[in-house]
Amino acid sequence: TGRIEKLRENFEVEIKWRAFPLHPDTPEEGLSLEELYTGRNLDPRQVTDRQKRVAGELGLPLRERTKTYNSRLATELGKWAETKGKGDEFHNAVFRAYYVDGVNIAKLDELVGLAKAAGLPDKEAMEILKTRAFSEAVDSDWDLAGQLGISAIPTFVLDDWAVVGAQSYEVLEKFLLDHMVKRK
Repeated sequence: TGRIEKLRENFEVEIKWRAFPLHPDTPEEGLSLEELYTGRNLDPRQVTDRQKRVAGELGLPLRERTKTYNSRLATELGKWAETKGKGDEFHNAVFRAYYVDGVNIAKLDELVGLAKAAGLPDKEAMEILKTRAFSEAVDSDWDLAGQLGISAIPTFVLDDWAVVGAQSYEVLEKFLLDHMVKRK
């Protein structure tokens, strides 16, 4: 979101979005949070309360969710959006749709609408989704996440170092400075 753009403006750093398998077995219609956390020793209320607290501290919009949806197709379309120079716009639109508006981002029509809202051609977006043209790119990111031991989102990686979780701009700035990334 705004923190990423600010890092790009202030540091000599290339920032790449990578896909992560967030609940990849979730069916298209989604799962209730109770279903999602069954057998994981996690209380859905505690998880959502923590997310709301962190989002509030960072000034990020977040509404109370009752369901989770499969993000696989959204990540594939995000890879395509990046090739069109609209990656940040698309990722931000998906974030807002999912976390603020409660949109089922597993639905093709919803994703095409988000692509269009991000300034991308809707017919091409539908074609990308139907052909699964960026499936291998997402598989590659998933493999990389496994190799790096990433288990949560977001995770910010620089060489062999990582910061896990939603972080303030100041934390990310310190992370870059501590690892000798130059200011512009």
